[in-house]
Amino acid sequence: MSTILELAPQNVWKHFYELTRIPRPSGHVEQITEYLVNYGKGLGLESFVDEAGNVIIRKPATPGMENRKGVILQAHMDMVPQKNNDTVHDFTKDPIETYVDGDWLKAKGTTLGADNGLGVAVIMAVLEAADLKHGPLEALITKDEETGMFGAFGLKPGVLQGEILLNLDSEEEGELYIGCAGGIDITATMEYKEEEAEAGWVARKITLKGLRGGHSGLEINEGRANANKLLARIVHDLLVEFDCRLASFEGGNMRNAIPREAHAVLLFNPDDTADLDDYIKDYADTIGGEYAPIESGVQLYAEEVAVPATLVPEEIQDNLIDALMACQNGVMRMIPTVPDTVETSSNLAIVLIGGGKVDFRILARSSSDSMKEFLADSLEACFSMAGMKVEFSGSYSGWQPNVDSPILHAMKASYHQQFGTEPAVKVIHAGLECGIIGATYPNLDMVSFGPTLRSPHSPDERANIPSVAKFYSFVVATLEQTPEKQ
Repeated sequence: MSTILELAPQNVWKHFYELTRIPRPSGHVEQITEYLVNYGKGLGLESFVDEAGNVIIRKPATPGMENRKGVILQAHMDMVPQKNNDTVHDFTKDPIETYVDGDWLKAKGTTLGADNGLGVAVIMAVLEAADLKHGPLEALITKDEETGMFGAFGLKPGVLQGEILLNLDSEEEGELYIGCAGGIDITATMEYKEEEAEAGWVARKITLKGLRGGHSGLEINEGRANANKLLARIVHDLLVEFDCRLASFEGGNMRNAIPREAHAVLLFNPDDTADLDDYIKDYADTIGGEYAPIESGVQLYAEEVAVPATLVPEEIQDNLIDALMACQNGVMRMIPTVPDTVETSSNLAIVLIGGGKVDFRILARSSSDSMKEFLADSLEACFSMAGMKVEFSGSYSGWQPNVDSPILHAMKASYHQQFGTEPAVKVIHAGLECGIIGATYPNLDMVSFGPTLRSPHSPDERANIPSVAKFYSFVVATLEQTPEKQ
């Protein structure tokens, strides 16, 4: 673990190391909240927790910089808890185990937490530094961003004092984001009366795993397989080919993560199982061919399990699987005026069927409010036809870009001066907190940027080490060149 402490810049990586020691999955941020508040107070800075559970730390301007616009450095404290099936790890108790692989920092079988731990670490480094030049600073470290942006939604007017917000939660160094997609959570549920399993039948657990998963916004356009969508297809074909019955289906655990694993328990007439293993093997080969080279580790297999006592009624079973087959998943449309950027998408994130209850959860995203509403209505129509109750929650609008942003122009000039190249200015297909915070503080001038990360929200998450040094030095230069107050 000491390897992290040898990385440059050490004043950033030492804080990230401490963050890996503190369990902070979404919904369990008590320890990290206390740690951050105590950190700020230990520096002699005003530090407190607001009504929504966000940590706010204020640092006065350095001498001679008092007339600069106040800057809010913003990141979120929680991380996505994802692990490989064979990894033993309790995200509420265990530290993240990391290792260096060339230019990349990775975790051992779990998410790394660089999203957004590196943003938090950079903020901590800025707060403690005595040799930087900056105007009035505020650190805003929000609560439970990954599960619903609850900290950003709960932020009250009048709490923040700054005029510029720098969101440190983007994942490609050298890119400045000035807009993002909005989102909405769709939840479809129903209850059913279970049927008794037929005597003499046998049960098989169909498991699909080894998929890449990933971020349901940033990587939704890469053609990665969604375990829930793919297993629904497999189960559909098994129901047709083998006249079997569904007992349960389970896949995914986070709305904003493309599901990597799913399994279903099916009951078969013993006389019909002779060709099942060959059928599954052929199906695995078909999937492997369809998704090569995007997915290289796909595993699909059937194993005998104890026969469950109950089944899903046949008509309900067929309706549910049909709904999963029919529902929109993945990219729906690109931005017509920016054809290389996703406009509208959905992620069939969580599927739970069994025990007389059904629960489907989807995160839909769009930079167009009207397309977001259309997609949500389409999904409602799909699941309503299966007899399900559909509810919407957590809706938020996208962050509309401002190409005339003063801080954007200052940052573009600063980046070119430092690194000799022009930064790319983009809109991101992900839910940044800027859109929500900007709705409460409409006069904020905002830009989002960060170091280079890959596959956040999956155990393949990794951080590019050289990009962190550039990221930190760019933050420092931006603070030094903040425009003066008008």
